[in-house]
Amino acid sequence: MTAPPATRAVPASGVADDRTVRASTVFVALLRRDIRVARRELPYFLVRTIMQPIMFIVVFGYLLPKMGFVRSSYTAALLPGVLALSLTLAAIQSVALPMVQDFGWSREIEDRLLAPIPIPLIATEKIVMGVLQGVIAALVVLPVARVIMGPIPGLTLAHTGALVVVTIVGATTFSTLGLLIGSMISPQQIGLMFSIIIAPMIFFGCAYYPWRGLDVVPVVQYAVLVNPLVYVAEGMRGALTPDLPHMSLAVVTGAQLVILTVFYTLGMRSFMRRAVG
Repeated sequence: MTAPPATRAVPASGVADDRTVRASTVFVALLRRDIRVARRELPYFLVRTIMQPIMFIVVFGYLLPKMGFVRSSYTAALLPGVLALSLTLAAIQSVALPMVQDFGWSREIEDRLLAPIPIPLIATEKIVMGVLQGVIAALVVLPVARVIMGPIPGLTLAHTGALVVVTIVGATTFSTLGLLIGSMISPQQIGLMFSIIIAPMIFFGCAYYPWRGLDVVPVVQYAVLVNPLVYVAEGMRGALTPDLPHMSLAVVTGAQLVILTVFYTLGMRSFMRRAVG
């Protein structure tokens, strides 16, 4: 299946033909439609994406320090990781779950494929929506975590620029991963996404401990470098709690861009194969 040309036809009279529209107009229309749907389902989205991070905040950031099992300073390492986790879950799920349904037996994706827009832009719109929802999840969790955990040693918003870069690039990376996952698996295999992909990524993504803390286990320390969550969590630590040991922000950004390029290439290829197959 191919999409119609993405330019507006202009006859010799110089008046644009209303029967065709620019690709950018269709792209914005699709994005506005998804935003409207997301606004209606905002409570469900928040429950789905921030419930797990909030539970970890309550247990590890409030209860265990109160009981004396962990030092109160642990919250400085935990908060950035939980923000990275919230962003990750929101970005992946908001792209992968609807796409699995769209490519299911009902082929709901056909409606979008018939739009007068190049097919890769349809996938790009999905990624943009994933980025928006990932950023929203992080913005919601940050103040909630601050209220639950109380004062956090070394927390600063002085490095806002670095925080914005890490957040946007990280959300884009995991949105493209959601594109890849959603276009590869069938609805019957959706459970595998959480048990085989998401769960290991969470526990070995340095969300609940700094990467430098793995110095005591060098094999694991270098093995987890294939995990994209590591770089988002470490980037958040470098921006929010820079007094803690963390990866260089330059290394974090470079690694994120490399992983983003790989996921985007593979995800777009998988999407096109499912769309035109």
